[in-house]
Amino acid sequence: MIIRAERPGDRPEILALVEAAFPQPAEAKLIRELFASREYLPALSLVAESDRQEILGYVITTRAWIGAGTSLGLGPIAVLPGYQKQGIGSALMEATIAAATTMGESTIVLLGSTEYFPRFGFVPADSLGIASPDPSWGSHFMALRLEGFVAGQHGHFKYADPFNHL
Repeated sequence: MIIRAERPGDRPEILALVEAAFPQPAEAKLIRELFASREYLPALSLVAESDRQEILGYVITTRAWIGAGTSLGLGPIAVLPGYQKQGIGSALMEATIAAATTMGESTIVLLGSTEYFPRFGFVPADSLGIASPDPSWGSHFMALRLEGFVAGQHGHFKYADPFNHL
């Protein structure tokens, strides 16, 4: 398996994967909108590809903001149902973190499992002074400081515009 940046020709397979991984259509619709948004970052739209060139997993991370400063919003992340719990999601997360670090980004923020994402260093965002768009998310709203983190970066988090249409 290799992790690589998605190519425009991958999109039908990515959308089919996301539809298979999530029973509700919201995630696939969101990804379509993120591809077309100004916040789309091609270097952080990653696929996990098998040696048979089948896309097994996908993650997208887009431009976001904390107060007036830039950040990243991760998600959705998806793995084909028959390949889950085999390390593909972890490989996608590690590749995303490495790429974002190389790009000099400050933080990655996400909404997700409090049992899964802390293994990558994510902590409740409010513990870093990052306010959630929806306070009901509680500790599921998490953030990871990267090497580009600037002391004092805090405030209200804003996802890429397509997230506002959910």
